[in-house]
Amino acid sequence: MDNNDKPLLNFPCEFPIKIVGRACETFEITVLTIINKHVSDLSEGAIRSRNSSEGTYTSITITVNAQSQAQLDAIYRELSAHEDIIMVL
Repeated sequence: MDNNDKPLLNFPCEFPIKIVGRACETFEITVLTIINKHVSDLSEGAIRSRNSSEGTYTSITITVNAQSQAQLDAIYRELSAHEDIIMVL
């Protein structure tokens, strides 16, 4: 195996996911509902939320205990497909 074949992540690992959307009352609930389908145990302090300077957008960073690349891919796919979510990093 050469250096190009090494996995980028070693699982399980703590992995931050940043989600950006328009600020509204239900945005955080929407994000958490999707995350909770894929992650059963969010640790205390795993969620950080911040509004843009004008309050138009909200970004939520959730650090998950990722078990596999497939799990992360499923989370990213579902978050990215939701109409209220603008960007997933």
